[in-house]
Amino acid sequence: MTDTIILDTIQQKAAELPLNLQRQVLSFIESLQATPRGVSGKDLMFLAGSISDTDAAIILEAVEAGCEQIDHEW
Repeated sequence: MTDTIILDTIQQKAAELPLNLQRQVLSFIESLQATPRGVSGKDLMFLAGSISDTDAAIILEAVEAGCEQIDHEW
């Protein structure tokens, strides 16, 4: 779908909703716009090398240990 088709479809479907639901749609769209966006990897390059090899190994070990567990509680 092209951007125009998507926008037209959203507008058409929203227009068919009762006013209270149109307000909810608007609120949802505004919440999406307020969601903080990430930054590019290029902007984070200043952090490269800031974690020591020892700390990186500890982090990797913790991730690997945590990912190998199965939680039967859910």
